[in-house]
Amino acid sequence: MHIELPEKRYYKIGEVAKAFNVNTSLIRFWEKEFDIIKPKKNAKGNRLFTPEDIKNFKLIFNLVKERGFTLDGAKQKLKKNPEGVFNNHEIISKLEAVKAELIKIKNQL
Repeated sequence: MHIELPEKRYYKIGEVAKAFNVNTSLIRFWEKEFDIIKPKKNAKGNRLFTPEDIKNFKLIFNLVKERGFTLDGAKQKLKKNPEGVFNNHEIISKLEAVKAELIKIKNQL
């Protein structure tokens, strides 16, 4: 899954929800369920997600929405082998970006 977000230090919850095409309530729910999501909160209490949080959301989204893991299964997978899961997901993301670029070039020919 390729997420289109500009390079920023912090992202608002609406931006994150729109990028993943989900409701903000799901973002808040995953924040409560998964310890790896730790947004900062401003004085008003608005959540501000870092690029690291976005990377973790991509990982959770991949496990739950794309690969069909249950929430408990995704939690166990992250606890059991976090480095392997992160590395595999990072490699897959890079390959998907390369594929998208190649398709774009092919369509231009």
